Amino acid sequence: MAAKSFDMIVIGAGPGGYVAAIRGAQLGLSVAVVEREHLGGICLNWGCIPTKALLRSAEVFHLMHRAKEFGLKAEGLGYDLDAVVARSRAVAKQLSGGIGHLLKKNKVTVLMGEATLPRPGVVAVKSGAGTEEITAKNIILATGARARVLPGLEADGDLVWTYKHALTPKRMPKKLLVIGSGAIGIEFASFFNTLGAETTVVEVMDRVLPVEDAEISAFAKKQFVKQGMKILEKTTVVKLDRSPGKVVAHLQDAKGTVTADFDTVISAVGIVGNVEGLGLEALGVKIDRTHVVVDEFCRTGVPGLYAIGDIAGAPWLAHKASHEGVMVAELIAGKHAHPIKPGTIAGCTYCTPQVASVGLTEEKAKAAGYTVKVGRFPFIGNGKAIALGEPEGMVKTVFDAKTGELLGAHMVGAEVTELIQGYVIGRTLETTEEDLMHTVFPHPTLSEMMHEAVLDAYGRALHM
Repeated sequence: MAAKSFDMIVIGAGPGGYVAAIRGAQLGLSVAVVEREHLGGICLNWGCIPTKALLRSAEVFHLMHRAKEFGLKAEGLGYDLDAVVARSRAVAKQLSGGIGHLLKKNKVTVLMGEATLPRPGVVAVKSGAGTEEITAKNIILATGARARVLPGLEADGDLVWTYKHALTPKRMPKKLLVIGSGAIGIEFASFFNTLGAETTVVEVMDRVLPVEDAEISAFAKKQFVKQGMKILEKTTVVKLDRSPGKVVAHLQDAKGTVTADFDTVISAVGIVGNVEGLGLEALGVKIDRTHVVVDEFCRTGVPGLYAIGDIAGAPWLAHKASHEGVMVAELIAGKHAHPIKPGTIAGCTYCTPQVASVGLTEEKAKAAGYTVKVGRFPFIGNGKAIALGEPEGMVKTVFDAKTGELLGAHMVGAEVTELIQGYVIGRTLETTEEDLMHTVFPHPTLSEMMHEAVLDAYGRALHM
């Protein structure tokens, strides 16, 4: 029997792969998707979405404790961890099912199984029913990434957890150690700390949330400490001694090594691309530190083979993967595709307080040779923030002093993950300070702080 042939085959049905498949189908291509586990990938099933559901529960719990501030009464407060987790899983399941429906609606062929590339233009799909080969002139690798494992810090699901164990915890940690303070680490630290775990965060770099602007990191750290978290920067976990119900962590900083006891450890020390077992090396695909090397159009250098999303390197964000998926599908369909500008991709972290940013930090802008104008505006100066009972936060803008170009924007505080999009549009449209100053922001909203932070960069802030 001749192998089934398609215009485009996508390997992996995460936010990059399933979006690429839908866009390809919309453009009239015949499309197949191969997925080994879950439609929606890690992001939807074990990442972005279920963590946000957990964090929402923690946020509501936190607010319940503040009821008195709002003139409300709430007594006998508590939570049911199993029910919190069940809600999170239900949210993920609902959305995963929705993706199945979208692929079907767009007439995308879905094949569940393990994919390999035995020869150029051929994908072998191994499932319980055996192995079948399908062919296409264009193949998109969207296999994503997984948690990095450091020797000696391997997860066992009992005392030492990965993000997967942390999303379906069998028990509530009493003394928790989180290794790594990037988005994943700090979000889990925030969740368990809010629910009452005594939480310590260890970061090897000189500050928490190390990719963020230094001022924003410092502000966020102050809030985490206020909430009872212990933050250890410039510190490495060199060893974990495990015994029933207890982990002794050996923590090393510039002064030496100390030990501390915990009942749970969450390892969140970065990710590695899923590049193994696909047959990429034999095809001549270049791999650099577990990521496929691609050009600005996600081409691998092997004709007809593309790589998008986490497997194609930083930033490791679902929205970047989806956008690349659309771009590659349009390229394959012969449309005029635009490469993505990394400086227009926002990063969002959903801890309490939230953190969001786009473009260059003040430090990076100066290092790139810009003379900068920097504006800041605090939440305490905003009417809506005070009415919400959320006066802790800050908006920061970075402009090129010569041209007025918005180089970067950085925020910490309530709902900033929703606000950042205004500056993202500004970056995409190559907005200057003048455009932003002339924009009328509605009152009373948190977004007014975005206007004020621009005005402040030019010495024109009105409410500060």
